[in-house]
Amino acid sequence: MSDSTRVTTPFDRTSTAAEVVAGIPLSGKRAVVTGGASGIGVETARALAGAGAEVTLAVRSAQAGEEAARDITATTGNQQVRVALLDLADPASAAAFAAAWYGPLDILVNNAGVMAAPETRTARGWELQFATNHLGHFALARGLHRALALAGGARVVSVSSSAHLQSPVVFEDIRFARRPYDPWLAYGQSKTANVLFGVEGSKRWASDGITVNSLMPGAIRTNLQRHVSTGELDALRARTGGGGPSWKTPEQGAATSVLVATSPLLEGVGGRYFEDCAEAGPHEEGGPRRGYAAYAVDPEAAARLWQVSEDLLGRLTGSGPVTR
Repeated sequence: MSDSTRVTTPFDRTSTAAEVVAGIPLSGKRAVVTGGASGIGVETARALAGAGAEVTLAVRSAQAGEEAARDITATTGNQQVRVALLDLADPASAAAFAAAWYGPLDILVNNAGVMAAPETRTARGWELQFATNHLGHFALARGLHRALALAGGARVVSVSSSAHLQSPVVFEDIRFARRPYDPWLAYGQSKTANVLFGVEGSKRWASDGITVNSLMPGAIRTNLQRHVSTGELDALRARTGGGGPSWKTPEQGAATSVLVATSPLLEGVGGRYFEDCAEAGPHEEGGPRRGYAAYAVDPEAAARLWQVSEDLLGRLTGSGPVTR
């Protein structure tokens, strides 16, 4: 994407989610936020609810979800905050969530994730980070496609990370069946998949008025980093560059998600990668950990990942191939 067509906004890395959505009326809009009970997920949900949207927190723990919903309602006055169970590591759970959804869906924020986890296999034998961060969200979005199309102008937000710069999707061994498991390479691969999903999703669903964009939220201390030492986190943040001496707050970390989900400046814009509340440019080799890797926006890789994901879901759920 050239500099002349790159999306810029009045906001930056210090902006909060509430600031970027201020003045944007969301009354009558419906949103789903995965991982909406904590971290940047709850702040994303809070900002959307504060602007008047009906928000569903898609969470693994009903108790945590209900506590978050009560807190969001108390701080925003919005009574339309729902809770629904979702385990992204289980394709059947994503399918059940989508099957239970009724009516249009305007905003889907694929926010939940697992970072640098020890080698773990799901019940179906898949590497946990790829299964949760990409495949579960892919299944959810595919299942909600009709609802998104019904909304007219729906937006899907794919929360990625600068860690995608660590690895492309290794199609020959996505599962780490033949290569030694590395938690950061596995995480990076899953985050690249999040960007590729945005590229192909926007292409396939453009005729339905659906746009899909990905983003890097920034360095934020949340429960996401429970498997990562403080030293590792500090080293990663230092390599990000341009981030200043401090971590972002969760409210600042949610800002780019909320901007991508709501800003009029992104009307009809899809398949792009954002960071610090603006569209990012390509990563400069040897430079700070900013921007997108060429392999993460490669249309051939995006189309291949979509097909691989459909095939996997077909086998995992016992259903036939997805045709759309």
